[in-house]
Amino acid sequence: MTSKKKSKSTHKSLQNGFSRSSELIGLSLCLVVKNEEQHLSQCLNSVKSIADEIILVDTGSSDRTVSIAKSIAKNTAKKHPTKIFHFQWCDDFSKARNFAISKAKGQWILMIDADEVLEQEAIAALQMVIAQDDCLAANILRTESGTNQAPYSYVMRLFRNHPEVRFWGYYHESIDQSITKLQARETHWRLLDIDVPVLHHCGYTAQEIDRKQKYEFAKRLMTKHLDAFPDDIYMHSKLGALYINAATAQTGAEDADHLSLGLQLLQRGLSLTENREDHVLTRFELLFHLGLAYEHGGDSLLAQDAYLQAIALNISDLVKLPAYMNLGGISQEKQQPEAIAYFAKVIEIAPDYAQGHFNYGAALKTAGRFTEAIASYERAIALQPQYAQAYQSLGVALMKIGYFQKAMAAFTNALQIYEQQGNYSALELLREGLREL
Repeated sequence: MTSKKKSKSTHKSLQNGFSRSSELIGLSLCLVVKNEEQHLSQCLNSVKSIADEIILVDTGSSDRTVSIAKSIAKNTAKKHPTKIFHFQWCDDFSKARNFAISKAKGQWILMIDADEVLEQEAIAALQMVIAQDDCLAANILRTESGTNQAPYSYVMRLFRNHPEVRFWGYYHESIDQSITKLQARETHWRLLDIDVPVLHHCGYTAQEIDRKQKYEFAKRLMTKHLDAFPDDIYMHSKLGALYINAATAQTGAEDADHLSLGLQLLQRGLSLTENREDHVLTRFELLFHLGLAYEHGGDSLLAQDAYLQAIALNISDLVKLPAYMNLGGISQEKQQPEAIAYFAKVIEIAPDYAQGHFNYGAALKTAGRFTEAIASYERAIALQPQYAQAYQSLGVALMKIGYFQKAMAAFTNALQIYEQQGNYSALELLREGLREL
């Protein structure tokens, strides 16, 4: 854990930071849900060893979400049962989250979503933060499933149950504004970073986005927010990123429209962050997505410049990981030797990131360093045993140094996994390639 802001004065009484409950409760787990029957059990089971109470707020589920919550309520929290409340949806996530907070009696609150799971290895780190008398809140590291862009993100979801700490914003709501105001007045409060993965999030997988029709819903609420708060830097970043991601999935005029809108928002957001040290993480996101936009538009030089500006920022290397990945990808495409250094940095930052080892292997293979490439592909497979593309590339590298029997075994594994995964186009391409050997 590393401190984000140092204490500016001597320690003060923390009495005002506790909830008003006469009953001592350590941690309240709060979540706002709607139609989450697929994920809810796994989410709640992951927190049962640390939550002293669970506050579940339903905003209008039409599936089995509420009945599932009721059925496991008695056995989920350590000391107090799950409490279920209903909230009339009003197109404002912050109001729903603040309603949940208002029902919590714990000294601390962990806000979690149903499509997130608490990593059990992180419980000790959470408990260490909670034990800090002058800590007001913590940025927690979240692993993102289903995104090739940013495998990790920071979210401020662990915070003291202080009456002035509240969420703000219609969508991508946060407590940042209330934290900043409170720290300005009560300068003893610190913020901490938890640099080990705390939550595992599956909400950005293609299946989840499609299931929840997230794109149109998110665009509507974020546009509504920017109409009301036109200088909100964070929302410029999020809505700009939404348009850029949509552009990569479209073609023709719709693609160009999304790209243009995204660029305008990101550039406007960057102009608002000038000389603003309190928005360094948002500035990174703006630069990173600007790099994606330039890449999609075919301008790799501007993309590289945006990524280089992003990695120059004074933030955690884990946050910079996707920028290093994309810099490596551009260098690899141009067959530049810098690709090896960028991907080496990726696996230095995240030694257990399978795609990082795969990309490092690809850069080594391009450079003719086949023995080292083989080791990298094998490491990627050890981390992700169903990594068909890694098996295929391993086979190619083994062929290059004359290990034909081992190469064919690797190709066979790739074929089997492609078939199991239903990736028939890759399956046929590999079969065709093997027939030509």
